[in-house]
Amino acid sequence: MTRRPFLVAWIALAALLGLAPGAFATDKLKVAASFSILGDIVRQVGGDRVEVVTFVGPNGDAHVYEPTPADAKALSQSKILFINGLGLEGWMTRLENSSGFKGKVVTVSDGVKPRQMVEDEKTVTDPHAWQDLANGKIYAANIRDALIAADPAGKATYEANAKKFIDAMTTMESEVKTAIAKLPPERRKIITTHDAFGYFGAAYGLEFIAPEGVSTESEASAQDVAKIITQIKRDHIPAVFLENVTDSRLLDQIARETGAKIGGTLYSDALSAPDGPAGTYLDMFRNNVEVLSAALSA
Repeated sequence: MTRRPFLVAWIALAALLGLAPGAFATDKLKVAASFSILGDIVRQVGGDRVEVVTFVGPNGDAHVYEPTPADAKALSQSKILFINGLGLEGWMTRLENSSGFKGKVVTVSDGVKPRQMVEDEKTVTDPHAWQDLANGKIYAANIRDALIAADPAGKATYEANAKKFIDAMTTMESEVKTAIAKLPPERRKIITTHDAFGYFGAAYGLEFIAPEGVSTESEASAQDVAKIITQIKRDHIPAVFLENVTDSRLLDQIARETGAKIGGTLYSDALSAPDGPAGTYLDMFRNNVEVLSAALSA
């Protein structure tokens, strides 16, 4: 009973000063991220100071996503929109327009050297830059700078979180390179569903071949599939790998016709559920390297 007079006095003082309940609680900075991998990187850098909404969730395909009214509402309440860029989110302009978003758009791939490739006789940009951890560091730095600009009071937190995360990426880089170096050179050529691992292959010394292009919207022609089947037989490619965001039937067919084994599931454009094998950006790399190593080791 002795606390009640104090509580009443405190409420009266708060009312006199014009303070609303919870006025001393720090409101989190509301931000949005286009897809699950990017959402995790934003959370790692932002920590407890940010509230992150992600539009394309675990195991979702950012190439073909269709925004919902709930996405528009969430975006309208956000101060920052983080996107990958490089042509990944073709649907984002529609979402921005429908939401009336007035915040800042941050393209986290700014500063990345884009990978160019020829697809259907056209030069296209590969958007999957996050598959190289060196680019992941650029993403994290761009996110850090944007959060500091929006929330200067959190500068020390964002800088510390970004440094810790970038250091963890450096450690993971070393682990990936060590694991790939153990694979026999003749077994470093593999098949995946769509061309999502070009940056990974260039950075770490693997050759990825895909019947589909850089977007899951493209479909492999019968001629493309026949060409890959011939190449698998000629080069004795040991394994084909499924992806968590694509239909497995095409690779099942290729495996049957060539005798190549299904090496496992790689996470390319999306994380797994939080309790799955690739619930974070770094766990995605850890899982993919373990799956590749298990299937390709002599």
